[in-house]
Amino acid sequence: MEDLVRDYLPVLIFFAMVIGLGLILILSAVILAVRNPDPEKVSAYECGFNAFDDARMTFDVRFYLVAILFIIFDLEIAFLFPWAVSFGQIGMVGFWSMMVFLGVLTVGFAYEWKKGALEWD
Repeated sequence: MEDLVRDYLPVLIFFAMVIGLGLILILSAVILAVRNPDPEKVSAYECGFNAFDDARMTFDVRFYLVAILFIIFDLEIAFLFPWAVSFGQIGMVGFWSMMVFLGVLTVGFAYEWKKGALEWD
């Protein structure tokens, strides 16, 4: 039991610090935040329409394209970190499989660029 406490004590201290810091930041935001929003602050943010309008209105598909591009490149980074860490153990098969993965993403990115998904009028 003593070894268990000694092994997990740093983890428990870390969790206590994380919870404490989180509570401090949340409480400081509640206490110090300015509570007089102007109309610009409460306006629609990056979605193109007001939040409580008709749900059946037309919606620009470019918002979806930007979101999909973000998810694609976010997942790319999520795959690149473990690949880079284990690069010494995976050998040439792992290297070329990642090159194929990056090639597919590059072709998709070029296609999106060619179709004008990144152009915002």
